[in-house]
Amino acid sequence: MNGIIEEVRSALWTVWNRRWHALAVAWGLCILGLLVVALIPNAYDSKTRIFVQLDDALAQQIGIGSATREKDILRVQQTLTSAVNLEKVIRSTRIGDDITTPGQMERAVQALAKKIVVVAQGENLFEITATSGRSDLSDAENAQLAQDIANRMIDIFRESNLGESRGEMRDTISFLDQQLEERSHQLEEAEQKRLAFEAEHPDLAGGTEAISAKINNNRDDLRAVQADLAAARSALAAIDGQIASTPRTLVTADGGGPKAALAQAQSNLASLQARGLTDSHPDVVAVKKQIAALRIQAQGAGGDYGTPNPAYTSLQGLRIERQATVEALSSRAAAIQSELADFAASQAKEPGVAAEAQRISRDYDVLRQQYDKLLQDREELRLRGQVETERSAIKFEVIDPPSTPRAPSWPNRPILLFAVLFLGVGAGSGTAYMLGRMRSSFATAGKLEETFGLPVIGTISLAMTDAARALHKHRLRRFAAASAGLGALFIVLLAAEFIQRGMVA
Repeated sequence: MNGIIEEVRSALWTVWNRRWHALAVAWGLCILGLLVVALIPNAYDSKTRIFVQLDDALAQQIGIGSATREKDILRVQQTLTSAVNLEKVIRSTRIGDDITTPGQMERAVQALAKKIVVVAQGENLFEITATSGRSDLSDAENAQLAQDIANRMIDIFRESNLGESRGEMRDTISFLDQQLEERSHQLEEAEQKRLAFEAEHPDLAGGTEAISAKINNNRDDLRAVQADLAAARSALAAIDGQIASTPRTLVTADGGGPKAALAQAQSNLASLQARGLTDSHPDVVAVKKQIAALRIQAQGAGGDYGTPNPAYTSLQGLRIERQATVEALSSRAAAIQSELADFAASQAKEPGVAAEAQRISRDYDVLRQQYDKLLQDREELRLRGQVETERSAIKFEVIDPPSTPRAPSWPNRPILLFAVLFLGVGAGSGTAYMLGRMRSSFATAGKLEETFGLPVIGTISLAMTDAARALHKHRLRRFAAASAGLGALFIVLLAAEFIQRGMVA
């Protein structure tokens, strides 16, 4: 701790012993620094905040959601400081008064881009900051110019969100109208070509896909008809079996005659055959002999004692219906098979024509889909444009108008003045200390003892005459006056800065 105190005492003595050097360096650096600070032009900021409401029930219903609007606002935010918009600002303010060449305009745009900042504060709030700090303008003119730039940016923001979007919507709808007209002519040509081809080749109408669909449908119909035909044939066979086992006449109550017996024997024979017995079976042989004998008797009989069987008559009518169904289904199956054969023969005979049919059909379908899609897009855009025009999905409001700058945003001269004074005094003190270190002198007895490692017996104090003491006091007063002058210069410059701010306000 004693060593630190000794070092501090030594440094203070060294600086004080060369105080005039320190004061001279401090004055020189302060004068230079103050000149630099004075040459820095004041820059004034004008800030404004705008609110953009993105939520609208009708807009969301037709597809203009907040997500779409947020993309639009982000796009505007990114393009707000584009070269085109900045050129509009320059030409509408006094910045463009002295610009006559494209090179000057390009440099002015680049400089202005660094002085405009657009910041999003939340989802719907934006802050625009415009800065002006031209050295050829007074502080009041710079403050007014910053406010003018902010006002012009608000106008551009409004145009970008409202006017430009509507103009883009009109241009887009006009472009879609042109495309629809072109697609309409192409679609008519393709349709005429398709109709002419189908008139020349009716079997290939609709193209390969349509033909394949027809073939598949015919195959499905054929399978269904064949199934129905098999069921109808089975039903016909069943009714034939019932007819074979049913007698044509019924025996009367008086005992019947040869014809009735013959009918009964024939019925028995049909029953045996329906059971699957062959002609060589004994029962079948016996019944046949009986039938032959009864047939001879029936030819010699004078009357028929049997009556017609109504069940047999009914079964015959039912068989006629089922036979007609079988014939109709057979005709239908033959027609479908013939149509399938014609399709196969047509494709195998003229493969190039089939390919042409496919190409024509594909071209027509593509044009038709494009036309329908363009028509739908145009109607959606037209509806959106009407909503934006009449209802204004974006609600634009200036929350804080462009402020009138009262104080420069840069530089902060009071802080810079303090910094110049501090650096000047510090540099002067440092210079005096370094000069003391360069010379072989010791500020204290302890420093001398530490350097040589020998004990110091004593020190001799400085003794001055009255004349020397008077001269020393005179020099101290001059030093104090010079130091006070440096402080007074700082205070005067600081007061001038605040007075200048008050004049701008």
